[in-house]
Amino acid sequence: MNKILTCLFLATVLASCSDVLVEHPKSLASENFYNTAAEAKAAVNAIYGPMRADNGLSTNYPAQLEGLADYGNSRGTQTAVSLYQGLDNTNINRVGVIWDNFYQSIRNANLVISNVPKGTSTTAAEKAVFVAEARYLRALIYFAMVRNWAGVPLRTEENMTVPDVPRSSVADVYKLILADALEAEKSLPDAPMEIGRPTKWAAKTLLADVYMYQEDWASSKTKSKEVIDGNKYSLVEVTTSEDFQKIYGPEIVNTTEEIFYFKYSRQQGFGLVSYAHRKIGPYAYYGPGGVYAQYTDSVSNSVIKKWDGKDLRKAHILYNVDIGLGPNSCLFRKYRDPAATAGAGNDYPWYRYADLLLFHAEADARAAKAPTAEALESLNKVHRRAYGVNSRAVSAVDFKLSDFPTLTSFIDKVVQERGYETMYEGKRWNDLKRLGIAKQRILEVKNIVVADKHMLWPIPNSELLYNKAITAADQNPGY
Repeated sequence: MNKILTCLFLATVLASCSDVLVEHPKSLASENFYNTAAEAKAAVNAIYGPMRADNGLSTNYPAQLEGLADYGNSRGTQTAVSLYQGLDNTNINRVGVIWDNFYQSIRNANLVISNVPKGTSTTAAEKAVFVAEARYLRALIYFAMVRNWAGVPLRTEENMTVPDVPRSSVADVYKLILADALEAEKSLPDAPMEIGRPTKWAAKTLLADVYMYQEDWASSKTKSKEVIDGNKYSLVEVTTSEDFQKIYGPEIVNTTEEIFYFKYSRQQGFGLVSYAHRKIGPYAYYGPGGVYAQYTDSVSNSVIKKWDGKDLRKAHILYNVDIGLGPNSCLFRKYRDPAATAGAGNDYPWYRYADLLLFHAEADARAAKAPTAEALESLNKVHRRAYGVNSRAVSAVDFKLSDFPTLTSFIDKVVQERGYETMYEGKRWNDLKRLGIAKQRILEVKNIVVADKHMLWPIPNSELLYNKAITAADQNPGY
């Protein structure tokens, strides 16, 4: 109940403004809206609607990505995702809906960025925060898009009335992402105005992530270290595998490691839709039943087979259930909500402090061109917590610098740790692509040669048919 009452304030506001701001945006007269703080806030809230919907950033989007991860596979209508030969029509349509939802949120962000500064009854400080939040969300969406489609049309407040926008280069998309994130960092508050809203620390975390994709290790190290030194976050301590529910459970409102999450509740239309569960026998982890679209195998998948059973994350995330694919098949239960009706109350962790620590571990070591004591400590904090010991104290499970004679050996361990830590958060495939090891890993683990066309999603027909600045020649290779 606390979860529903506290976290769903934002969702309730979204529901009240979505008819105007999303479904019928042309009915708004900008000179009569965005004038008061309440109106500006409603406009910002409208950005969240499409991006956090069933087919947005935190449901269908990670489900598509999870079928690509080296530790799991997709089944049913999402089987083609895990064949790595290009998407079939069903999944092309799915990623097309994701694309459309992203641009709806981008459009709503552009409206805020363009119109809120003109408000007549808001202070300069209020305007700055609202615009910064819109820029943060726009950066987050374009960052998701550039990693999965490469260059995309850049629709901003400058050209949002122009129907035909050409595809921009990857470099130009990243320029906008960085510009938005840096502006957000300047004006977002130190603490969230409400639970679920971004802060300057969320902007710094996004920047640390983006700089890693740019291989700007020094900047990524700096931003991640600023978050660490800010002392705003800490890992949630655990002693048993079930203690991880203190991070992911449906009744959890907020934690010490939440940097930026998408907030959900069991309220109709505002629940997290799970693709991971099957409601059978003693397993009722998701009230509506689930479609168990992703699964893994504890024997045939080497990532899972090699995972130390003493690592508490393994027992928390995986459960063994025969789904017709053999007795060693496992499903994922990171987001559990047996009491859910239409959607789960679990929040979706876009950025946790554990993410930030692992960003720092990699960036700090790469910047120094060798493992460092600070990078090692960031790695060890996450590793200690996984084994149920105090994350801030030296322990018997600690890695030592002598364990890593080369930078490569250290980075490999960070990558392994991040794979376990963020399992079923939709992050693994993009990590593998960034590192340049996606094809290698899939060949090693699944004995599949990944087709070049499978490295990117196709630009959807909704864009190709109605954007005259994009032609069939602009389509991603193979589609």
